Amino acid sequence: MQKRNIEVCLTPALISLYDLKNSIVVVIDIFRATSSICYGIENGANAIIPVATVEECKNYEKEGYLLAAERDGKVVEGFNFGNSPFAYTTEKVKNKTIVLTTTNGTHAINESKRTAYQIIIGSFLNLDAICDYLKSQDKDVLLLCAGWKNKFNLEDTIFAGAVVNQLKTENYILDDSSIAADDLYQQAKDNLEAYTAKTSHSERLKKLGIEEDIKFCLNVNITKSIPVLVNDKLIKM
Repeated sequence: MQKRNIEVCLTPALISLYDLKNSIVVVIDIFRATSSICYGIENGANAIIPVATVEECKNYEKEGYLLAAERDGKVVEGFNFGNSPFAYTTEKVKNKTIVLTTTNGTHAINESKRTAYQIIIGSFLNLDAICDYLKSQDKDVLLLCAGWKNKFNLEDTIFAGAVVNQLKTENYILDDSSIAADDLYQQAKDNLEAYTAKTSHSERLKKLGIEEDIKFCLNVNITKSIPVLVNDKLIKM
């Protein structure tokens, strides 16, 4: 297999700088959208439809879907739920279609889907499954960190580093952002919870009293499913 590129885009605000035509884009929003998406697909959701706005989410009301909307870490008033992983249990989502809009994660999906070869969803929950899949593909890799409102954040970059760490011994060419992400992961890997406790988004979620969400999102390899975007729907690969 020929050499492939692995790049880390530290925020969706930079996505226009990357050529995605030959890239598998891994969208990352650890706290909490992509963790919840991975958990929901693992638990039998038929599909999760990511949309950009609350209004667009409301437009699906007559379809009989579950509607999920989050802004600034809180469930938007009038919706079934937001993006807590505990809302995506088997009992709640099996055989259901969910329409989801979030502050950062769905924004990152929408920003990359115009030109990417493929979009998949990554989290610590399905880390090994993601890495094994990427190794098997003859495509470049772009790890897209959702960040916080188009700004850099630590937790997404640390996860990107975890992926780079597994792939760097394969036939990949790393960019500087990938090297930096890997270095951050090396600092954090022995105690992800302690390292990410100092992140700004962790502090936001703690103020909302949802520390358990943070702990859950740092579980490694408890799912094997890979959500993939097909015709604007995230489904199980």
